[in-house]
Amino acid sequence: MTDLLPRLFIRDHKNTGDPKVRAAYGTLSGIVGIIVNLMLFAGKFIAGTVSGSIAVSADAFNNLSDAGSSIVSLVSFRIAAKPADRDHPFGHARIEYIASMIVSFLILLVGFEIVSDSVKKIISHEFTLVFSYLTVVILGVSVLAKLWLALFNYRLGKKIGSDVMRATAVDSLSDTVSTFAVLVSTLIFRFFDVDIDAWVGLAVALFIFWAGIRILRETQNSLLGEAPVKEVTDAIAAIVSGYPAILGIHDMMIHSYGPGHTFASFHAEVDGADDVFESHDVIDEVERRIWEELSIVCTVHMDPINTDDALTTELREETAELVKEIDERITVHDFRIVTGVTHTNLIFDVAVPFELKMSVPEIKDAVAKKIRERHENYYAVVTVDRN
Repeated sequence: MTDLLPRLFIRDHKNTGDPKVRAAYGTLSGIVGIIVNLMLFAGKFIAGTVSGSIAVSADAFNNLSDAGSSIVSLVSFRIAAKPADRDHPFGHARIEYIASMIVSFLILLVGFEIVSDSVKKIISHEFTLVFSYLTVVILGVSVLAKLWLALFNYRLGKKIGSDVMRATAVDSLSDTVSTFAVLVSTLIFRFFDVDIDAWVGLAVALFIFWAGIRILRETQNSLLGEAPVKEVTDAIAAIVSGYPAILGIHDMMIHSYGPGHTFASFHAEVDGADDVFESHDVIDEVERRIWEELSIVCTVHMDPINTDDALTTELREETAELVKEIDERITVHDFRIVTGVTHTNLIFDVAVPFELKMSVPEIKDAVAKKIRERHENYYAVVTVDRN
């Protein structure tokens, strides 16, 4: 069923890079989620009313919030599929991140309401649970339905790289656990005459809180701008390594404007003695391949370096070794020298990892000190990049 529905209702379902196909996946996920959750809400609401169970009623309203989340997802995919315009030149795909955040807020709101009701019942000692086989059947069906819905959204989210669908899958999985806990409490009441309904409701609420906070943290990273995935940077480096004319790359930056909307830039070092038009052709070829193979819009800045001057080469290699005495992970790029009558300036950039707990002035001073210790009349003009 999980693989059958996309084949039945999505035209060209394998072309997940097409915004229209992504929107169709989002529509399918949203409609299925709305139908399943509304049916579960109706069944649990009836069961909760009949049995007087706060845990079952809370679980019912949790499903109602899930239906609302599915509506949010449905709308977000519609908006994300809109093409770029003058006000949004990078497209609208980041709306999916905002939708994920809205889903997390809805989850947290439901969790708060369940906590409030459960605590009130525990304090008041109002234990009025009535056992019903109808409740057991509805809860059992709900567990199976939510497990399937979690799997359905997880596979769809993995297929199109959607944070919204993955968030919905996590939400469905948390619902499965909470509903199973309610089912267990109902059976304990039936066979042991022990009413732990309010306590289970409280546990369900805490579990829902955990799921909501987890989704919120993941979404905030996407909105704030997180580090690129290593597989992506490695793939770019692998493409560049196929071109001997490019001697090295640095200052790579990757920005995501939503699933399927990734932009990258980096500096490529080339031999300054090479023909500038030939070097430019190589850069164009690299940009084209990165787009065709990785679907990343890439801009490459060409850095010509002097490879024929023996002194420059010697000083560049020596400087690269000196900075590693500060930290093994520091690298040097954009190296050049300006020779004067009284002193010589070594002008270069150093790429420093974020894990090195030194300020930029401290790094500059440390590098300059290393240079001066080796060459009294050499001065370091350093630009610090975070690697």
